[in-house]
Amino acid sequence: MSMAVVGMIAGMALGFAGYFGGFGAFLLVAALGAVGFVVGRFLEGDMDLGDLFRGRDDRRR
Repeated sequence: MSMAVVGMIAGMALGFAGYFGGFGAFLLVAALGAVGFVVGRFLEGDMDLGDLFRGRDDRRR
């Protein structure tokens, strides 16, 4: 599945949550989507757990 399709599905989910559930539902769906994205990247091996806790200056070294 291409990233454009994934982005379209995420945008549609946020749109539906905002329309039917209000702003609180929109924020909840956005936050859970971000958590799902981080967990997915971690499980695929694209991200190390230390990447979340390292400072910005440490990444350049």
